[in-house]
Amino acid sequence: MYGTTEFGGRRNYGTVFELRRSDRKTRLHSFAKGGDGRYPGASMIRDSAGNLYGTAENGGASGFGSVFEVAADGSETVLYSFTGESDGGTPLAGLIADKAGNFYGTTAYGGASGNGTVFELAPNGIETVLYSFGGGNDGGTPPSALIRDNKGNLFGTTVLGGTSCLGTVFKLAPDGTETVLHSFSGGSDGATPAGRLKMDDAGNLYGMTVYGGGASACTGGCGTVFEVSP
Repeated sequence: MYGTTEFGGRRNYGTVFELRRSDRKTRLHSFAKGGDGRYPGASMIRDSAGNLYGTAENGGASGFGSVFEVAADGSETVLYSFTGESDGGTPLAGLIADKAGNFYGTTAYGGASGNGTVFELAPNGIETVLYSFGGGNDGGTPPSALIRDNKGNLFGTTVLGGTSCLGTVFKLAPDGTETVLHSFSGGSDGATPAGRLKMDDAGNLYGMTVYGGGASACTGGCGTVFEVSP
């Protein structure tokens, strides 16, 4: 098994580790220079050659996070460093990939309005912002990894924005058109979605919210499990 720790390692900037069946942990990479990234808190993906790909929410060349590759021998390569400007900044979630080797992800901040982005990173290292959130009805601050259907549409959540400023579920078409599928109201439907969405064969989306959910002893409600139909 492979994973990340947000802290620890040589400089307390986090690690990429391997956990073998023998319960002996092997540290594949320790983030130590800052330029290679800091605080890799999200899950990674792995290719057929055993290379691992992930994001660090801080560090990189400009201090606004990075996309990295860790090879099987532990050597790390920074594939992209975010500047915190129009290209985005602070990637909190992991990546997904298509068959051509393009990566897709989100940044919580940066973009045209500073409210986060959906981005694509090509195998040659060129980053393209597919959508910049405005922070209004379209949503803002996407915290979680995306999912992708067989038509190339991307789906995700934002913790801010929407009609009630309590988060959204969104769809992003291949041409860059964003559609808000649901704006959370903070009532029985929940508020502040967190975690990656799941999709069934019929196209229904499933997820969770941290708050909301109706009557509760907890302030603002204790959260929901929700379904959004196509």
